[in-house]
Amino acid sequence: MANMNQLMKQAQQMQQKISVLQKELDARELETSAGGGMIKIKINGKQELLEVKINPECVDPSDVEMLEELVKTAVNQATKESQEMVSTAMNKITGGMNIPGLF
Repeated sequence: MANMNQLMKQAQQMQQKISVLQKELDARELETSAGGGMIKIKINGKQELLEVKINPECVDPSDVEMLEELVKTAVNQATKESQEMVSTAMNKITGGMNIPGLF
């Protein structure tokens, strides 16, 4: 029974650490770019897009598709980096255990 109590205590401690970390990660911001810095994206740990900066030099009315592709690439890269940041931080707490629904 002592082992079960110890496991429960450890689980509660892990849950508290995860809760604190999730709040920290949600507030953390990443910035990434595409097209050699022509498009800059700022995103947070909740994968919320915070800011999009477009260098006027890459705005060509005759080639809107290129601009759309650059924005899509930058947003996808920012989202990927944000997800990796969250996953790496959570793995430090969980020791690599996969806890469904956590992240």
